[in-house]
Order: sequence, then structure tokens, then C-alpha cells
Amino acid sequence: MNFILVFLFILTLKPVVAETIGQSTGYDLPRFVSLKSNLSNLRKGPDTDFPIILTYETINLPIEIVFEYDVWRKVKDVDNNEGWMHESLLKGNRYGVIKTSHNEPAQIYKIPKEFLIGEIGNRNIVKLDKCINQWCHITFKKYKGWVNKINIWGVYKKEDLNIPFYQTLINLYWKISKKISKISFI
Repeated sequence: MNFILVFLFILTLKPVVAETIGQSTGYDLPRFVSLKSNLSNLRKGPDTDFPIILTYETINLPIEIVFEYDVWRKVKDVDNNEGWMHESLLKGNRYGVIKTSHNEPAQIYKIPKEFLIGEIGNRNIVKLDKCINQWCHITFKKYKGWVNKINIWGVYKKEDLNIPFYQTLINLYWKISKKISKISFI
């Protein structure tokens, strides 16, 4: 019996394969981080001698790191602007930007797909508490709830975030119990 549980557990693990590993940090590339301050310069190259492309004036804006060079990070933003930032301007805290396909607000649910509790307009920054499957639990002003990942820039489609190690077992339990309940009612 224990062998079967271990085998099922291994089958449910999702492999996380990064495209590359950062030369300076050893962290996966690409990866999302956020801005530490409300004044952060994006530069044309990895040095203060390079011209500034633009200045971000929004703290917690999610940024995707795509390459590393010493203390510099090549990054991309929600609008596909690309350039270099010093590592001191970035933090590992995870935030997302609401970005829906038709400029409609994203819906916030008490639990995924159920009990609508509010909406968030495009371009708002939300704190990503955790993400699993197609949903992220977010915090935004007075709201705490679930938003579909397709409406968030700052998390990868197949990325799970801040999920406890035992979540896979919980998911497996619910999947098996749903199948058993369907069989017993047929």
C-alpha cells in the first residue's frame, strides 16, 4: 500500500524545468521579481554609463528577468519594454499586473470559479499570495480572493507559487474522491 501511495505521489509531481540558470545568482531564468522602489531606471546596457530608456514610477511592478550579467539583470516588463536594471532595484516578492484580453475587469472569487466577490480593472498591481493550476490567490486593497491566471501578467501559465509540499497529496485526494463519487452514483 505504501508503495502505491509513493508511486502516485511521484506521478503527480510537476517537473519544473528552467530554460537556463542565471550566471550570477544560480536562480532559474526567466523568472519574475518586482521593483523595490517607485523610481527605477531601465537602461540600454548593463552599466550606469548606458542611457536610461525609461524610469518606472511604480513600486511592486512585476518584472521578468531574462538574463544576468554580474550585478545587472536584463529584464522585460508587461509592455515588452526590455533593458537592464541593477539588482539593487529588484526584490523577490511576487506581484502581478491585471491584464485581460478585452480590457474588461478581472473577476475575483472567494474560491476558484465560485462566489464572485469583486472585480479588478486592467493595469492594477496585485500581490500574488499563491498560485496553483489556473488560479492565483491575490491581495488587492480590501480584496483577498482568486483570479484566473490568464488575467495576470507576472506568473507563468504552469507555475505553482507558494504552495505547501503536501498540496500535491491534497489535490490527489480530491481527484480520487471525485472519481469515486461519480462511480458510486452511476
